[in-house]
Amino acid sequence: MKKVFIYKNDLKASRTIADELRNKLISRGVSVSESLTGDVDLIINVGGDGTFLSLMQNFEFPTAKVAGINTGHLGFFQEIAPEETDRLIDAYLKDELCSQKYNIVKAEIRRKNGETIAHRALNEFVVKGKGTKPIHLDIGINGSFIEKFSGDGIIVSTPAGSTGYNYSLGGSIVDPRLNLLQVVPMAPMNTTAYRSLTSSFLIPAEDQVIIRPADSRNRDLYTLYDGRELRLRDIESISFRLSNRKINLVRFGDTSFWDKVKNKFL
Repeated sequence: MKKVFIYKNDLKASRTIADELRNKLISRGVSVSESLTGDVDLIINVGGDGTFLSLMQNFEFPTAKVAGINTGHLGFFQEIAPEETDRLIDAYLKDELCSQKYNIVKAEIRRKNGETIAHRALNEFVVKGKGTKPIHLDIGINGSFIEKFSGDGIIVSTPAGSTGYNYSLGGSIVDPRLNLLQVVPMAPMNTTAYRSLTSSFLIPAEDQVIIRPADSRNRDLYTLYDGRELRLRDIESISFRLSNRKINLVRFGDTSFWDKVKNKFL
């Protein structure tokens, strides 16, 4: 039996659509689960892009197909309109749903005492100092030192996140079919005292970005990932690379990535 899990935010419009969707699915013989179990073959997310990112983080990036019904604003991940729910259900029942895989970036955070923690993000990781205080970071790729960065911080973005914060800072929009990471400087300092790269750069999927606090007296950093904030204390290094895990976002076949970029930004 087909089984669906519906995830929603608390907006009245989202609750209404989720209830209608549940009733339609049940009337057509689909089991609607109250939790995300291993036998769920479709997740329907009702809300905006923030709700979508919350779903990914709360359930550790599930591999089941995810369809996003947009009740938010931009709706870059949530590309199915509320009036298209019948079309979604029909395609699901006929096994005609198409999905596109999206890469996830993984951060491994190592403290001076040897403790290591890991986090994943669909869009990006932001590494910055406290408040408006600039930070100084040694940035490398694999085992090669690239630069001593001085400025507000850096962003390590996936192709999925390239249309978000990355784009606002002048980073490139990247087609999600490409397997790469993009590193974007935030307000880099480029003077006779400090020399930093002022443009973004791309690295291939098999490589990793490694950053270390350049100032041994201040090893406390902050990271923001997919809307969440984490204070990092006594940091030795943070490494970023594409995760082996991918998500499967349902796409209606008549909408290309670049059509969506055009419609959302131009």
